[in-house]
Amino acid sequence: MKTNKYSISQFAIRIFAVLLLAVAPAVALAQGNRGATNPQLARKVRHELVTLPYYGVFDNLAYSIDGGNVTLYGEVVRPTTRSDAERRVKRIAGVTSVVNNIRVLPLSRFDDDIRVATYRSIARMGGLYRYLQGVNPSLHIVVNRGHVTLEGVVSGSGDRNLAYMAANRVPGVFSVTNNLRVEGQEPR
Repeated sequence: MKTNKYSISQFAIRIFAVLLLAVAPAVALAQGNRGATNPQLARKVRHELVTLPYYGVFDNLAYSIDGGNVTLYGEVVRPTTRSDAERRVKRIAGVTSVVNNIRVLPLSRFDDDIRVATYRSIARMGGLYRYLQGVNPSLHIVVNRGHVTLEGVVSGSGDRNLAYMAANRVPGVFSVTNNLRVEGQEPR
């Protein structure tokens, strides 16, 4: 019986993609937790943030922990996501205070159109759709007054560059900031 090497390699690639999708979101949000002294508290904060009901691909959240003090950062599309994040983190055992520095992005039909167009452009570019899938995607698209920022983690520098090119070709975008990190590399 002859084995088809092409289908075995396809299977291996699919398994790798599934594993990447499972691990990359954890790495993405954990990068916002530099210098945490309590890894158990960091896991709890991360869990509360990634399970927010309206947290999605167009939001970006990060945090830092200093003892029992948690500082939240990032940008969200809905004001309820900002308040829900603070409320959930405050109720975690071991958290003594929460500083909420999350910005709510302005309502804008123009920005909404750019969000959708950027999402589609990235999803259609060289297999990057895998970074946009799932409940907590590993790639986040933040649009503020026509300026796009890419946040999150990708598996290689080629994917990082492809995402940047895909976002740059969207009509109406004023600028693109590429803050994507490559898995396993130190943040810039």
